[in-house]
Amino acid sequence: MKSNIASVGLIVLTTTLSAAAAPPAAPPAAPPVTGPWSGVDAILGASGRDLPGGVHRFGWPRRDLAVTVGDVPVAPALALGSWAGFLATGGEAMAMGDLVLRESEVAPVLRALQAAGIDVGAIHNHLLAESPRVVYVHFAAHGDRAAIARGLRDALGKTATPLGPASPAAGPGAEGAAALQRFEQALGRSGSFAGAVLQVGVPRAEPVVEHGVELPPGMGTATAINAEAAGGGRVAATGDFVLTAGEVNPVVRELLAHGIEPTALHSHMLAESPRLLFLHFWGVGGAEEIGGGLKAALARVHTR
Repeated sequence: MKSNIASVGLIVLTTTLSAAAAPPAAPPAAPPVTGPWSGVDAILGASGRDLPGGVHRFGWPRRDLAVTVGDVPVAPALALGSWAGFLATGGEAMAMGDLVLRESEVAPVLRALQAAGIDVGAIHNHLLAESPRVVYVHFAAHGDRAAIARGLRDALGKTATPLGPASPAAGPGAEGAAALQRFEQALGRSGSFAGAVLQVGVPRAEPVVEHGVELPPGMGTATAINAEAAGGGRVAATGDFVLTAGEVNPVVRELLAHGIEPTALHSHMLAESPRLLFLHFWGVGGAEEIGGGLKAALARVHTR
């Protein structure tokens, strides 16, 4: 009887030791990332968004910056969003975008872009009287998509731009949402929300071509209108109108007539056709007044 008990105990002990010595089961392998832009996604450490026209777009809001214009805090999605759009061109790619920089970041970024063969298209302001000062560097590149992505990642590494995923930004709240709804109705165009910021894109009617490639609106060729609630039923709106030369002054006059301030006029690209000028603006006021003013300005532009 004792020997049987001892045998059972030995079996139990042996089984227990064998289970303890066995290595843990490996977790199932993650499915490989596939797709035409998977290599670019891996280099940039994020998954770009696929937009109409074949554009694969990345965004890096400057969440690290606390910028104000007067009494209005500028949300990252309002006017502080670095971005890059990639477009396949045969076996290669085209990339365009702009980087939102502190003044001290401009020179290191320019060196990194040039070292990677990425062209600089413009260096300038978009806002006026913002604090701290913000500089915008526009870029363009053609060639191997992975090489462009590595150069862009190196340039971003010269800045304090947050590259990791962010927590979803809070919405505008009930009062802000009501003001932005009135703004959208007065503008006569619908948009989408990025956190608390309403973003509206208005493409030009005619195609925009650079180096023989038609550029979809997601490559920065559409008028951009962004708006956030500014309290008391007000909204703050900014963005840029994409204009031909003959449209510039009619749009300037409409903006000024409606209390909206033009803040910059310049190019973003170097070889586009038709030649385009980008008119940036800033307006703070009643939702209907600012929305209606921007609608009047859009009526002076050849849009879809």
